[in-house]
Amino acid sequence: MGGSAAVIARARGDFKAGRYRWVAQVMDQVVFAEPSNKEARSLAADAFEQLGYLAESAAWRNAYLLGAQELRSGVRGGARSVPGVSPEILHATPIALVFDYLGTRVDGPRAGTANIVINWQFTDTRESLASTLEHGALTSITGKTVPNAVTTVTTTRTVFESLVLGQRTLADAMEHREITTVGDAKAVSDLFALLVDFEAGFPVVEPGR
Repeated sequence: MGGSAAVIARARGDFKAGRYRWVAQVMDQVVFAEPSNKEARSLAADAFEQLGYLAESAAWRNAYLLGAQELRSGVRGGARSVPGVSPEILHATPIALVFDYLGTRVDGPRAGTANIVINWQFTDTRESLASTLEHGALTSITGKTVPNAVTTVTTTRTVFESLVLGQRTLADAMEHREITTVGDAKAVSDLFALLVDFEAGFPVVEPGR
């Protein structure tokens, strides 16, 4: 297309003509080729903003405006790793879905051939659940315990949520008897050791790190 300067010059004319999708498309090529090209980033951000303003769907509008923000200010969140859920959302989530969420945090390849079956009993909510880590995947059955569990954990949702959020350690909770086990206590720490956090920020419209 004649180099980045020629592409940007052509795209400016397209922008004035309202061809915002085309501008975003070609500026994407320039930004990937020259991530530090401020002129290309600015024009791409302008195009994303216009697409966002025109979008009737909130999901598309948010995506376009996030792209514009990233091009102007960089990736939000930096390299921080987070559990990927807020305390409020976690507290309001049914326990079965909490374990579904934990399943998304299991490092499958690292879990390998591990087989960990745990019975969980939450004294404050009077809920029971059996979780199984097998073939790198975490599944659960609510409302019952299973006889082949290697350990039975008794705790409260409050304590469990603090562990999930990384607000305290499993060792601390066990030391203060806020989480007790009958059976192989190491199985619980082995399970938590296989959970990974999510990157707080990742590129949406820029080249990956």
